[in-house]
Amino acid sequence: MIPFPISGSEYGSSQIVGGHKNELMNGLLVSGFDKRSCLSRYESILYRKESPYKPSTYLFSRLRSYGTLHKRCGPYTESYNKTLEKLKSGKNIGSTECNYMVWISFSGLGNRILTLASAFLYALLTNRVLLVDRGTDMADLFCEPFPEMSWLLPLDFPLKKFSNFDQKSPQCYGKMVKTNIINNSTTSLPPFMYLHLVHDYDDHDKLFFCDQDQSLLKRVPWLIMKTDNYFVPSLFLIPSFEGELSNLFPEKDTVFHHLGRYLFHPSNQVWGLISRYYQAYLANADERIGIQIRIFDTGDGPFQYVVDQIISCSFKEKLLPEINLKGEPIVSSTKNQTLKAVLITSLTSGYFEKFRNMYWEHPTVTGEVIGFYQPSHEEFQQTEKKMHNRKAWAEIYLLSLTDKLVTSSWSTFGYVAQGIGGLKPWILYKPLNRTSPNPPCRRAMSMEPCFHAPPFYDCKAKKGIDTGELVPHVRHCEDMSWGLKLVNHDEM
Repeated sequence: MIPFPISGSEYGSSQIVGGHKNELMNGLLVSGFDKRSCLSRYESILYRKESPYKPSTYLFSRLRSYGTLHKRCGPYTESYNKTLEKLKSGKNIGSTECNYMVWISFSGLGNRILTLASAFLYALLTNRVLLVDRGTDMADLFCEPFPEMSWLLPLDFPLKKFSNFDQKSPQCYGKMVKTNIINNSTTSLPPFMYLHLVHDYDDHDKLFFCDQDQSLLKRVPWLIMKTDNYFVPSLFLIPSFEGELSNLFPEKDTVFHHLGRYLFHPSNQVWGLISRYYQAYLANADERIGIQIRIFDTGDGPFQYVVDQIISCSFKEKLLPEINLKGEPIVSSTKNQTLKAVLITSLTSGYFEKFRNMYWEHPTVTGEVIGFYQPSHEEFQQTEKKMHNRKAWAEIYLLSLTDKLVTSSWSTFGYVAQGIGGLKPWILYKPLNRTSPNPPCRRAMSMEPCFHAPPFYDCKAKKGIDTGELVPHVRHCEDMSWGLKLVNHDEM
């Protein structure tokens, strides 16, 4: 049985927030689920502060409408079976009540979470039903987000090995455009097309982000998408989506925050890892600080330049107190001492050990007590391993429960944590030549993830353009100069 908090006194003063009335995130989530099937949906409110970012009433309305659509058109419904017959026959004849977006499980866990949120938003904008390729562990990691109807693609889906689709596949939209098999004047379209939006996509694949191409794609009943990118920022640059997106998200930098909390609820197995760890190590702290470390350099760590960078950032931004190198104890009342819990996530234990020893061997200049904790150290990424991904999802979620967060450049792991947590992290600059950068970090402009491989193309003028300069709410990322991210331009 999972231990469960029963009173606010047992958990930090910030922990119990709002009780039963806030159980469903002020209406973002719908009722009607079996609580036992997904404990995190109902218990997460006991571990998380209430978000200051309120979803728009229009987003509420559209999410409810989508839930109705998903129930009417989901797997094995009459509408699903009719549309499936088109796929089996290879013919796209007559209109269909329901159209579908199939998301292919691809890449690491952080990428999968970000791309699944992107695919859902696209489905919402185009009135498609999202179906999720379960891959090796999707059903093991997440609860079903929609009542009464699964979002998982049926195992008897007739397209075989569609996860192996690539740019060379005959059904690839970019290839079909490139070879002039289809164009905007084509009257007879196939029943399905494959959208290749992986980081290696070419100029023809990127036409997905053009209005005229969207006009063509909406006539195709089945779209199969593979991507490893959070492509939401470029959806905001498609004119036909602009008004709807503005209504859904008046605060432009809250897209993943709201969609992430709506879609991604840890399964009971993962929730057990989260809740037990939180209660054992983090619950009694006055403040919780997350430090997410992702190293892209090869070789054996821990690297001293990384340690120096994190220390420099933590001291400069007053995230952690400096230490007294003289070793003289600070006189303070134990009753009034502040306890800070620092959660470190890294593939190696070396960084955790260095920080833990540093604060064990020396007192802080403020008299604060600092505890360091690291749930796991898997040594290397193991994308296809179930328990590895359970631990990864648990650590992402634990980071999202912290009060302040430090993340590594380019890391989707950190992006997911900051978005779900509603946190604007301090981003560690990517070191060059194994040297600690100066300055070591900067505060993020927004909690939104970065789109690492956006198109730089003006669809109307048919020429290259800097898409980070078109509108005030789409800017280049702090950690990747060519990437794009959403910001709330009122705060710029």
